[in-house]
Amino acid sequence: MERRTRAIGRELFDRVGRSSRPWRRAWWEDRFMASTLADPEVRVQLFRFIDVLPALKTAGAVRRHLAEYLDEAGDRVPWWLRTAVALAPPGSAREGLLASAARTAAGVMARKFIAGSTPDEAFQTVLKLRARKVAFTADLLGEAVISEREADAYQQTCLDLIRGLAGPLAARPEVPQIDRDADGPIPRVNLSLKLSSLTTWFDPISPAATIARTAERLRPILRTARDLGAYVHVDMEQYDYRTLSYDLFEAVLGEDEFRDWPDVGVVVQAYQPDAEAELRRLDAFVERRGAPITVRLVKGAYWDYEVLTSRRHGWPEPVFLQKWRTDANYERCTRFLMERRANLRPAIASHNLRSLAHALAAAEALGLPPDAYELQTLHGMGEAVDDALVERGLRVRVYTPYGAMLPGMAYLVRRLLENTSNESFLKAGASGVAVDDLLRDPEETGAMLAKKRPARPESAPAALPPFRNEPVADFAKAEDRDVMADALRKVAGELGRAYPLILDGERIETPGRVAESLDPSQTTRVVGRVATADAGHADRAVAAARSVLNEWAARPADDRAAIVVRAAAILRERRFELAAWEVYECGKPWREADADVCEAIDFCEFYAREMVRLAEPRRRDVPGETNACDRLPRGVAVVIPPWNFPLAIPCGMTVGPLVAGCPVILKPAEQSPVVAAKLVEILHEAGVPPGVLHYLPGDGEEVGQALVNDARIAVVSFTGSRQVGLLLNKQAAETPKGQDHVKRVLAEMGGKNAILVDDDADLDEAVVGVLQSAFGYAGQKCSACSRVVVLEGVYDAFVARLAEAGRSLRVGPAEDPDTFVGPVIDFDARRRILEYREVAKREGRVVLDVDVSAIADRGTFVGPLIVADVKPDARVAQEEIFGPILAVLKARDLDDALAIAEGTDYALTGGLYSRSPATIERVRREYRVGNLYINRTITGAEVDRQPFGGFKLSGVGAKAGGSEYLLEFLLTRSVTENTMRRGFAPEDLATSAGGG
Repeated sequence: MERRTRAIGRELFDRVGRSSRPWRRAWWEDRFMASTLADPEVRVQLFRFIDVLPALKTAGAVRRHLAEYLDEAGDRVPWWLRTAVALAPPGSAREGLLASAARTAAGVMARKFIAGSTPDEAFQTVLKLRARKVAFTADLLGEAVISEREADAYQQTCLDLIRGLAGPLAARPEVPQIDRDADGPIPRVNLSLKLSSLTTWFDPISPAATIARTAERLRPILRTARDLGAYVHVDMEQYDYRTLSYDLFEAVLGEDEFRDWPDVGVVVQAYQPDAEAELRRLDAFVERRGAPITVRLVKGAYWDYEVLTSRRHGWPEPVFLQKWRTDANYERCTRFLMERRANLRPAIASHNLRSLAHALAAAEALGLPPDAYELQTLHGMGEAVDDALVERGLRVRVYTPYGAMLPGMAYLVRRLLENTSNESFLKAGASGVAVDDLLRDPEETGAMLAKKRPARPESAPAALPPFRNEPVADFAKAEDRDVMADALRKVAGELGRAYPLILDGERIETPGRVAESLDPSQTTRVVGRVATADAGHADRAVAAARSVLNEWAARPADDRAAIVVRAAAILRERRFELAAWEVYECGKPWREADADVCEAIDFCEFYAREMVRLAEPRRRDVPGETNACDRLPRGVAVVIPPWNFPLAIPCGMTVGPLVAGCPVILKPAEQSPVVAAKLVEILHEAGVPPGVLHYLPGDGEEVGQALVNDARIAVVSFTGSRQVGLLLNKQAAETPKGQDHVKRVLAEMGGKNAILVDDDADLDEAVVGVLQSAFGYAGQKCSACSRVVVLEGVYDAFVARLAEAGRSLRVGPAEDPDTFVGPVIDFDARRRILEYREVAKREGRVVLDVDVSAIADRGTFVGPLIVADVKPDARVAQEEIFGPILAVLKARDLDDALAIAEGTDYALTGGLYSRSPATIERVRREYRVGNLYINRTITGAEVDRQPFGGFKLSGVGAKAGGSEYLLEFLLTRSVTENTMRRGFAPEDLATSAGGG
């Protein structure tokens, strides 16, 4: 079959060569695009410009952005493009001409790849295709929706397109080559849709709820298509949607109403190693269903996204990393489809002539007629290939994007990248690569590459491998969801147990002084009954910790680090159980709870490695003298963590001083003592001696004050409110008689964080990012966005879309995986936040007020609130609320936006959404916050990657998760020794050349 594949391939090349000639407009367009975009850096910058272009309202904005993007590419920009920008200075008449030319050029490219933005335009494109004996599938542009209104609009557009095309196309003369297959007539109207565009929350963490939401909008589309004789194809998107998409496809198409309808299909992506397994799954579904479906086999259009996302999260890449592997898998899948044609009607989608030739050869080998399958290509990606296949009598269907330019930009940019990629088959063919090389069997290519690949030298394993962040759970995978659900059931059976103090290894009950920790999602449920320490317990704990200080400090840093690494291993082993405890005690939704456990693991692994590094003395020797700086533990540390990151922050605050050689007394937050008890249990199990770590839950004003004021304490580490932090800082500064040191204080005290939205921002990304930053964990993060400052040019549009998107926020109990906004931590927090809600309603215009009355009696729920038109000096724009309230402020320009953002007492986190390189650089330079995030959410700092902490009244001390943090618990000592004796030094003798 290989010989036949190559023969067909050469024939196709000859046909394509005859069809592709300079007198065709497409030939000139392709060559102009290729020459302009030949340089990768220029290509990236121009595509970024094309991406932002629809958002630019004035000629000046167009000229400024084009100049900024070209500056990023430097001298690599073609001379004529640099000259065009230089000849159109700001404010000149030529500036308008440049902007018009830029829009025209982008429009030309858009029209090349996008069929039209109205049904009439789409119909005219379809008629042109039919005149060439080419069929179509209309793809509605748009990558995702961010509100239920947009999901409704997407559904309506699908319905309108089916209805608008069905009648007119039915009246056209039949074109047998594309209107019939081996089984008879086939639908002339063919629609491709994305399931994620049918709902705001297409989330694999809650498959049943997502399927129910999406199916409600999918069924009317399928019903209309069936009634009007149209065909519907389900596109496949990113990997984490794949299983959910197939589950949804099978659920709806398996219903009695649709199970016998054959005019449906779905995509399989061959760049996924298990693509053939998915084909087998679909084949089994058809066997159960009893009616065939079509499978569009593609290689995959999300490769960059999949690789970058998986590497960022530390997950295995779900796609092949070598092109030849994808090509080989594509051929295996093609063969399977041809063999199972009775169930899975093949639609072979590719521009790679090797892949197409292999499909034709496989069909011939199996005795399939040419009309038993179809070939699919992309609109605007090489008409010559379409014509060559049509000449051969084959059915060709063009994937035809339809829609307005703005939502189509993401698709357009991806197509442009594909069309100009160095590995593009079309580009290779046009660049004179030998035909035999292009038609080579991909397995043969792989074997050739394997021979060229040099062997990697083996290296000795390090005592501690380099630090890597712990991967969060992938809840798109059923196994991770099942383990989490099992953990929740297991922990539910352990609720209500007693938790004593742990003081010098002794477990101490406190009869009559027991606090109940309640589940904020269901406040009648007791998570644990916790003993309460008093000042006497504090005194005993300090004495016990002080007594073991020297012994613990003398332990080699490697030993202390090994204990902390063992703790990380235990945390990793129990991660889902610990996440479940967080769900119940602190109302953390699934993803938030899992990420918190991962961060705790990261603190252990990172600080262990940092201590090993810091333990190595810093040497600055000179002849005759040695100079070394080493480090000593400061002494006993008191740790007073918050409840909102109930495992991660207490863990980091505890293992930091521990690994540095400081005994620790942990006074957990009153709202999360059970999770803190689990942490202490794990650290003792890992090998922390009893006297080195003590667990003293209790009232902050009693036991906390006693610990902070004790003269034997060397370090006070606190995370919490500004009021308490400043008080602790003041108290710790006192040096009563008998105290021979100044206490070191680390205090992280919150923020009033603002995200800036530029007038060129991608509003889809900005709206979603702001909602996640503001309402994730009900806004109970010191890093949460509580203000969004929007430039006036997009203010009204942004506020409208933000409010509409906010209406779909899912509020509910934390144990429900479908919940995005859970409860607030307790009754006191709810009362305080409800008071702020009233203030916000007086100070701003309410644009979103989510009603939670249906579940208010069950737990401490507060609905998200968004108020617009807030003044910079309003209370809700100045005071930390720590709840689901967001203030929107309008700024005249970037100067005004920065002034508003920095006009509070805090400087913790901040963000910017912009597509202007100059604006990004200026904000990076001028926006003074501890953690600045650009074009992403402002929460979720990761250990080592994004050390966390701010300044002004946001806190004092080194950033958590950074390389300076452990220095807060260490004293630095310089030791100098004179090594000269009687005019010589030992090193002189060691380096002497000798005599003789």
